[in-house]
Amino acid sequence: EGLIEFYDSFKDMFEFFCKNTTIHGTIRLVCSDSNRMKTAFWTLLLLASFGMLYWQFALMFSQYWAYPVVLTMSMHSGPKMFPAITICNLDPYRFELVSENLIQLDRMAEKSIAYLYGINTSASLFHLNEKNLLAQDLPSRGNLSRSTFKLSQNFSLVRMPDPHNRSGKKQSNVGFRLCDATGGNCFYKTYSSGMGAILEWYRFHYMNIMSQLPVIINISDHEEQIEDMVYSCQYDGEPCRPSDYVHFHHPVFGSCYTFNSKGTDPFWTATKPGIPYGLSLILRAEQKDHIPLLSTVAGVKVMIHNHNQTPFLEHEGFDIRPGIATTIGIRQDEVNRLGGNYGKCTINGDDVNVKLLYNNSYTLQACLHSCFQRIMVRKCGCGYYYYPLPPGAEYCNYNKHPAWGHCFYQLYSKLRNHHLNCFDQCPKPCRESVYKVSAGSAKWPSSKSQDWVRQALRHQNGYNSTSNRLDIAKVTIFYQQLNYKSVNESPLLSVNLLLSSMGSQWSLWFGSSVLSVVEMFELLVDTLVLSLLFCYQR
Repeated sequence: EGLIEFYDSFKDMFEFFCKNTTIHGTIRLVCSDSNRMKTAFWTLLLLASFGMLYWQFALMFSQYWAYPVVLTMSMHSGPKMFPAITICNLDPYRFELVSENLIQLDRMAEKSIAYLYGINTSASLFHLNEKNLLAQDLPSRGNLSRSTFKLSQNFSLVRMPDPHNRSGKKQSNVGFRLCDATGGNCFYKTYSSGMGAILEWYRFHYMNIMSQLPVIINISDHEEQIEDMVYSCQYDGEPCRPSDYVHFHHPVFGSCYTFNSKGTDPFWTATKPGIPYGLSLILRAEQKDHIPLLSTVAGVKVMIHNHNQTPFLEHEGFDIRPGIATTIGIRQDEVNRLGGNYGKCTINGDDVNVKLLYNNSYTLQACLHSCFQRIMVRKCGCGYYYYPLPPGAEYCNYNKHPAWGHCFYQLYSKLRNHHLNCFDQCPKPCRESVYKVSAGSAKWPSSKSQDWVRQALRHQNGYNSTSNRLDIAKVTIFYQQLNYKSVNESPLLSVNLLLSSMGSQWSLWFGSSVLSVVEMFELLVDTLVLSLLFCYQR
């Protein structure tokens, strides 16, 4: 009895609570006890207020547990690091170890084009002689036996009627047949465009041929030097240095160089916007037609991307035409995602179930490629040539894996249609920079200046052109402005805002504060203890 206020009955306790509580309206239950109609009215009104209050609470909690976000944009300005720039000459090489197979493939392509269209391309397309066939020798080739690989004749290009053609015009699809290991399950990989079918057919055979190259040999160490592709390089008015680029070879886009790949050198810090303070390149844009059906574009491939990021040139980038001066303005946006309960993202990829096959930082494309390659190795028994291999795997070729094409194209179709779980396993980065570009172009060099420009390049850079067409290009990449937009995710309903909203609803329906909740809790404790005392007395 010393711990609580002892009441003679529950009625006394309830009357004391109604007369002294800070909750509005409860006193009317006691003052109007002689008028049952008023007592009933205020009782129903208080119960309805309680119902509305907790209905609003339920809506607030359901919205809070949905974890909505709101986007806030802010502008920042100041010196920042120039992005990484990757350029490729769109001129893939023939390597000596597989050069004979590539010559046979070109002859097969010539026959296929003649069969489909009645065109003789041997004089204009396949100039396979010693002058323009650059076969790259690999080191320690004496330890490698001549390849026993044989091109398969089971993937011939054929014409098929278009089942979806309702126009009445004579139209047909072009494609080649792919079968599983038993030969009972087959389908045609078809294209409405004959050009697309020929390019994909050639690419399919090319991957089988290139799988013969040893993975342990770094083929990029045995190609031309950067001076053979980049005649002039300046950044912010200063000549570029040999340490400013890294070199690699792409099987489709040829010899590639990445400038400012790490993003740690103060030399590449941008302090002023504008064309004079950007990266200016004079490039060789000549195509030697090493593999004419693999790379049908003449020019230079350019991609602007983040530092320590693998450039996926087949998905991004743009082509620069020969004989053109192209200016590319850059604007940078930063995106910061919350992650956790508010969305699926990763800080550095360590918490992702897919182990990257690339040595650079985490990107969504790198994760998707790694995921697809591991699934393909598990289901098809070999790896896709354009992606790195997991340990212990080998690249596909139809001499060892006759049905790999059937398996690959079906898996890739599932990936494109989001039927594989790679998109579920690969979240977006929580923080990434997005570069928006705008480009302009003009003829370069002009008809009156091309003679002295070519002479200057010939004396200074060893430029030698035997072609009548223009084979050089100029590219200038610069920041349009140093201020950048930051897009940040923030919780739409934080804990503080949730408590504030709950307090507002409580005040709206009862005109009281959090201390009123303590009073109700006190009433509950008093009721429980008084019930125990009465039971004990009885």
